[in-house]
Amino acid sequence: MNSNSDLQKKYEEIVLSYFRLVDQGDPAIFDLFTDDAQMFFPKFGIATGKAQIAAFAQGFAGAIASIQHDESGLHVMASGNHVVVEGAGKGTLTSGATFPDDDPTSGMFCNVFEFEGEHIKRLHIYEDPDFARTHTDGVNWGASVRESL
Repeated sequence: MNSNSDLQKKYEEIVLSYFRLVDQGDPAIFDLFTDDAQMFFPKFGIATGKAQIAAFAQGFAGAIASIQHDESGLHVMASGNHVVVEGAGKGTLTSGATFPDDDPTSGMFCNVFEFEGEHIKRLHIYEDPDFARTHTDGVNWGASVRESL
């Protein structure tokens, strides 16, 4: 890599690999992270290090039977050693419920990746973890506001 744009392209490739590995449930995903990487996910909090990130992934996999990110619809923005990805995903919960349904979030997410060398040093994931919309207080609040508009 001899230029900043070459390195950013490499980061973008790694990020796309990340989403493919998530969708496949492939444990090779952990090879993309530094040993001391940090990951944030709503309602979970922060995991530090590959072991804690793996524990999160195992818990996540216990609730999600399948997930697929719409790779063609990803908006990928790179700057310096950061890559921000906005997109949508769909899938099936272990309960059999599918997501997204007709809710206004439409499975939208935003991930912020920070790199150290060619590995992910920090990943913060921003999405509604209520995939099946069972958190009725939040759903009802949003619905009541939309109805008043």
